[in-house]
Amino acid sequence: MSNVDMTVRIGGLTLKNPVLVSSGTFGYGREFADFIDLNKLGGIITKAITPKPRAGNPPPRIIETPAGVLNAIGLENCGLDVFIKDKLPYLKDLSAAIVVNVAGACESDYVEVVSSLSKEDGVDAFEINISCPNVKHGGIEFGTDAGRAGELVANLRSATKLPLIIKLSPNVADVCEIAAGAEAAGADAFSLVNTYRGMAIDIAKERPVLGNKIGGLSGPAIKPLALYQVWKLYQSVKLPIIGMGGIMNHIDAIEFIYAGASAVSVGTANFIDPSASVKIVDGLSTWLAEKSPRGFEYFIGRAHRA
Repeated sequence: MSNVDMTVRIGGLTLKNPVLVSSGTFGYGREFADFIDLNKLGGIITKAITPKPRAGNPPPRIIETPAGVLNAIGLENCGLDVFIKDKLPYLKDLSAAIVVNVAGACESDYVEVVSSLSKEDGVDAFEINISCPNVKHGGIEFGTDAGRAGELVANLRSATKLPLIIKLSPNVADVCEIAAGAEAAGADAFSLVNTYRGMAIDIAKERPVLGNKIGGLSGPAIKPLALYQVWKLYQSVKLPIIGMGGIMNHIDAIEFIYAGASAVSVGTANFIDPSASVKIVDGLSTWLAEKSPRGFEYFIGRAHRA
C-alpha cells in the first residue's frame, strides 16, 4: 500500500482510511478473519444489535436479482448480552474502528443498547438503524418522520457521548427533511443509503419469492440512485456522510467521495468477493498517491465545485 494520508474524520470518530464494511453483510467481523486482514479496514459496522435476540423473518430471506440482491433478513441477531459476552472481546483487539449498528422495535430498545454499550470498551461509535425496510415494527417508523427521528436522536444523545451515525432510508419523499431533524437533535454523521424496497415473484408458485414478501434491494443496481441521494444530502447538511449502495471497487468509492461522502461502506460486494473491501482500500491508496500531495479529505465533495 502506498504511504499516503488516508485519515478521515466522521464526527468525533477518526478512521485510518475511509473504507468500512456495511452492517448485515459482514457478520460480527470475525466471520471474515480467514479471508482478509481486518486491521486494514477503516472500520467494521456490525450486524444490527437489539436488546433481545431476534430470529428474523421466515425463509427464503435472500435472493439474487439482476445486478443486485434482495434481502429480508429481518434484523436477525444474537442480542445485546451475547454480543457483549461473545463478540465484543474479539472486536476490541482490532485496530479498525468498531461501529455497532443499533436497531429496535421502540425507542427504549435503542436507548438500552446504546446506554449499555457505551459502558463497554471497544465500541467507537453507533450507527442508528432507522431505515430497515423489511421489518413490520421498528426503525423505519423513525426514519420516515423528521420529528420522530429528531426525538430518538435527542434521547440517544443524552445516553452516550460516542458518535451517533444515523442510517437513513431512501424510501422517503425527501431524505434531507429526515436528516435535518436528526442533525438538529445532535447527530454526528449520516450513512446512506439503506436498501430500496423491492420484491420478486415466483410465477410458477404464483406468490412472492421472499418469505416476508418484500425485501431490500442492494448491489450495483442501486448505485446511481444511492449516488444521487449522497449528492443531494451533501448540499443540505453540514455533517459528514458515509456513502453506500452498490460500491464494488475503488472507482465506485471515488464517485461517492466526489459526490460528498467522507467515507464509504462496502456491502453486497462482500458476498461476491470477501476481499472486496481491502481491495478498495488498496485501490484508493494507489489513487491518492497519484494525486499527491493532496490528503484524502481534499477530494470530498469535489464534484460540487465543478
